[in-house]
Amino acid sequence: MYGYRPWRPRPEEDANRQTASLAAFAVILLLLAGGLFLVHTLRAKAKLEDCLMSGRHDCDSLVSSAR
Repeated sequence: MYGYRPWRPRPEEDANRQTASLAAFAVILLLLAGGLFLVHTLRAKAKLEDCLMSGRHDCDSLVSSAR
């Protein structure tokens, strides 16, 4: 009815699980880096837009000096 199953998985199953975990970790790191880049870019664009909406003309130099 039931086959023999040792309490430790076979080495090839363990290797497949490790590979899948590393791939998932790499995807999560990629998403995190992309999200941080997006937040940084959107923050810079918002500062530039706020400066332009206040009627200033030298906004590009103000925003680039804040970096």
